[in-house]
Formats: sequence, structure tokens, C-alpha cells
Amino acid sequence: MGQEQGKEQGEELERETTVVFADILGGADLIAKAGDSAAVAALAGCIEQIRRAAEGCGARVINRAADKLMVLAATPDAAADAAAAMHTAMDTASQLGETKLALGVGFHHGPVIQKANEVWGDTVNLAARLVEQAASGQIITTRETASHLSPLYRAWMRKLYSIDIKGRSGQVALCELVWRADDNATLFAAKRTGRAPATVLTLVYRDKTIVRRRDRDSVTVGRDPNCGIQIADEQASRVHCTIEHRQDKWFLIDHSTNGTYVSVDGSEEVLVQREEFTLTGRGRIACGQPSVSTTEIVSFTVE
Repeated sequence: MGQEQGKEQGEELERETTVVFADILGGADLIAKAGDSAAVAALAGCIEQIRRAAEGCGARVINRAADKLMVLAATPDAAADAAAAMHTAMDTASQLGETKLALGVGFHHGPVIQKANEVWGDTVNLAARLVEQAASGQIITTRETASHLSPLYRAWMRKLYSIDIKGRSGQVALCELVWRADDNATLFAAKRTGRAPATVLTLVYRDKTIVRRRDRDSVTVGRDPNCGIQIADEQASRVHCTIEHRQDKWFLIDHSTNGTYVSVDGSEEVLVQREEFTLTGRGRIACGQPSVSTTEIVSFTVE
């Protein structure tokens, strides 16, 4: 990834991310029963609701069509959060007549090629095939991606069958992420809400320590003197990233040319570029280059 530091915006960038596809199921039946105009309006309303749900989890919507979304999430965990949130939003969306629209979601983590808002590569193609396998209410991923999920999510994985993918020599093994126990309980939300006090963010850079805890609190990081943390690194942009508190989570939002490198203790370093990343536990933030290449490191703790 270090080779990408000098690339300007608009050039191709190779990176790793999690590609999520969400397809609304039942659109053809709705058009047949309700007519084009009413069906298109209903589909547009559903797409808008699941878009907001995905972005509320820190994911980035790359492409949208009448009945589907393509979303990028920094990690498989973030993709799982976004997928469950989109399903929940779909369950509460307004329905038209007796034809009930539903959602299928598929995601895969791996390398992609990105230029501005265009993303392509084998990971994108595989994620698109996964959503084709998803029935109403399902979240489908590969066993390879499932192995990168945290224990919270791996506990709810169910092994499925394997499929042939054009261009791959062997079959791809699939898993289903069982995102809720019944019609009323989202598994992940049940484990994450209602029992803990508001999370506190602590940032340490050189001799400066910043503590934030209020909802909608934020800190900017960059070379500009007006930033909350001014970074003495030429690879950093003037306003490199923002860290903000929403829905009791701390999100790092990258604004930079070279990207932000984030490592959470116990996990590999992740390149976050023009997207959001959820900060958890303890870790380090490097602006514009990997942490092994710089001493200008911001340490973070979320408690």
C-alpha cells in the first residue's frame, strides 16, 4: 500500500475493503400488481431507507439502482453491521398492497481497484454473485470472509454449500450470517445496546491528550494548525480525517489524498480512504502512510 502514497485523486488505487451488495426482492411482482409508477415509488422509498441504514453504520454507498445498492465497508465486521441494519430498515419500510418486498445481502472482503467512486475487481464480482444466492432476509458471505469476522459475528455463522465461480479454479464455500434470533430480536443489537455507559474516546499524540464522550463530539486531525490534533507529517493532508461520536460509536472519517492507516490491537492495519471506520478498543492512527513508516502516530482508546 505504501506505493500509493504519491497518487493523486482520480488515479487508480489498489486497496482492501469489504464489498456489500443489497438487492430488493419482489420488485417484478410489485410492478405486475401495482403498476410501474407506484412500484417505482415504493422501491425508491425502500432504497432510501436502506441507504440511510448503511451510512448510519459508517458504510459508504458507491452505486445504486432501482432495486439494489453497492456499499463499501472498511472491515467484515462493519459490513455485518451494515447488512443487519439494512435488513432492519427494510422490515420497517412502507409496503405497497399485498406484495411484500424483502432484502437479500451478500458481502466479501478482499482487494479491489478504485478510481474515484468506481470500484472493480474479483472481490466486487464475487460479492455480486453472493447476493444472487441470498434469499429473503438472508446475509450471505464466503467462509474466507467469515474467518476475518470478530467472535461476536462468527458465533452466528452457519455453513452452507459451495458454488462455482467463473474464473476461479476451485469452488467457493459459503456461509450465512444469522442476524436475528426471531422476528423481534436483532442478535447484534441485543449484545451491544442498553447495558453499557456512553463510550469515551481518548486520543494521545506526542504530549497532547484529548478526551471526548458527548454524542456528536468530534476531533479533526491534520497538518492545519486549526485541527484538534495537528500532525507534523508531510504525508498528512491539511484536514486529514475527523473522528466523531454517533449512536454511541466513534467513527473515523477520512478526507485525505493518501488515506488513513488504522490498526486495532490484535488486528492487521487497515487503509481507510474516503470512507468511515469504526474505532474500538485500543489502537493507532497514522496519516498518509503505514505506521511502520512514521513516528507521527496518534494512539486511541475507546472505553
